[in-house]
Amino acid sequence: MSRVCALWQKISPRISPISFGSIKSFILGFKWRIFIVIIILFAGSKTYDYFYPPVAKSAKAGGPTTVSTIVVEKKDIPLVIEATGTMVSNAIVDIRPMVTNTVAKIHVKDGQEVKAGDLLFTLDNRNDTANYERLKALAEDAQKQYLRATELVSKNFISKAGLETSLANAKAAQAAARSAEVQLSFDSIRSPITGRAGIVNVFPGSLVQASNVVTTATSSTATSSVGSMVTITQLNPINVQFVIPEKDIPILLENQLDGEPLTVKVTVGDSGKKAYEGKVLVIDNQVDPSIAAVRVKAQIPNKSMSILPGQFARVSLVANTLKDALSVPSEAIIINPRGKIVFTVDNEGKAVAKPVKVVYEFQGTTVVTGIEAGDKVVVEGKQNLRPGSKVREAKTKDAAPQNPPASEKK
Repeated sequence: MSRVCALWQKISPRISPISFGSIKSFILGFKWRIFIVIIILFAGSKTYDYFYPPVAKSAKAGGPTTVSTIVVEKKDIPLVIEATGTMVSNAIVDIRPMVTNTVAKIHVKDGQEVKAGDLLFTLDNRNDTANYERLKALAEDAQKQYLRATELVSKNFISKAGLETSLANAKAAQAAARSAEVQLSFDSIRSPITGRAGIVNVFPGSLVQASNVVTTATSSTATSSVGSMVTITQLNPINVQFVIPEKDIPILLENQLDGEPLTVKVTVGDSGKKAYEGKVLVIDNQVDPSIAAVRVKAQIPNKSMSILPGQFARVSLVANTLKDALSVPSEAIIINPRGKIVFTVDNEGKAVAKPVKVVYEFQGTTVVTGIEAGDKVVVEGKQNLRPGSKVREAKTKDAAPQNPPASEKK
């Protein structure tokens, strides 16, 4: 103790006395440095509390937080890709004339259902019929001349060269007759497919020309329209065409290699009251670089003929199935600066934060990794939890009896 006192007596003369003035001058001289140090200490304290939050007051006090949980189970989750598309016809044909002629008779009505081979229009065939009959008669006569030449050559009345000439004339006449028959068939226009006829754009007496649109116009004295004579559209089945992002192409092709066609569910229009199920017909063989997507065409039944080409459609495509996946409600996931977590309840009734990785999310269900089957995941009340908080599960309504009373059985 004496040594300490002696040391203090040596040092104390060198230490200047501390007074209010000296403190004030020190603060004024280093005010900015002191201010920066205070800000750093304050920010460090808040950062520590943010990343390492203290246990909730309710946990310290022993009061549990009421939450609702679900038990995680392994399930097969379908991998669904949603897209928007357009309804397109499975087959559509614009009926146009092959020859320039006048419409003699119309056998189809607007909106009529027709079958392949049904007669739609008859053109003025008088000239073509007469030409065919003339050439047919010449072909028959040339054939008789050939048969007569065959008899004469056997009796050496004509040479073999004359027989060959007669044969050539007979074949040429028959070919001309067949050509005239084909020309005559152009005057009877038939439906190449089964479907529904659209609006008929010509009338009896209208002049139609080969290889052109039926050019008509509306004026005060005449009514006509621009287009084909009529359009036949196949409505059952009908196709839907949509695009899939480039990032989902490997999933589509991987499932396509299994040999089973992909399934789709299609809702048409804005109402979405009815969903139609169908199969994917084809995935295009190239990606459109302008939109970074690939075109896909699927087919659905349309027995009621209520779906028309050009309608807007929403498509849900089942691209794959995740086997034994662990899924939780999307609302159970919490996003913080360190990533995504979920709160689980351990055997002691305390909250445990587990980091998870989202694999797939669709319509409120999220497939994650980082948890195990049987874990109790907090869905509601997670906003009041901290790691280590005591929890109490909310009471659920009693499940309805599986077997109805005897009085209700019929």
